[in-house]
Amino acid sequence: MRITPLDIQQKQFPMRFRGFDVDEVYSFLELVREEMEGLLRENASLKEQLSRADSQLQGYKNMEVTLRETLMTAQQMVEEYKTNARKEAELLIKEAELKAERSIREAQEKVVKIHEDIVDLKGIRRHFKEEVKRLIESHLKMIEFDKEREGEESGEI
Repeated sequence: MRITPLDIQQKQFPMRFRGFDVDEVYSFLELVREEMEGLLRENASLKEQLSRADSQLQGYKNMEVTLRETLMTAQQMVEEYKTNARKEAELLIKEAELKAERSIREAQEKVVKIHEDIVDLKGIRRHFKEEVKRLIESHLKMIEFDKEREGEESGEI
């Protein structure tokens, strides 16, 4: 059974012959009651402080959990960004390599085409020279023929 300050204040002791001084007993009980009231108020205050501290602690624990989750999420995002950046860099490198290979291939094809054009032009030049040579020879023959004819005509007259 719990004793309250009111229980102490209302406690009655039976009177006996040669008993305690009633005023002293009641005075002492009053002191005990007042002390108990103070202790109960202090206890209630401490319980309230403890309750506030527990609430605050729970709030801090919740904040800690939130911060941990946020940190984990941030770390995951950083890892994803790194992974995506690596993949993008690899893709850019591959694209650059393909473009370089294509440019080299096109340049090689142009070189081959130029060589073919040079060979064709040399053939055309040789053919043109031969045609000019034949044309000149043909004209020389015609001139000689004309000279011979002129000589024959002048010798006949």
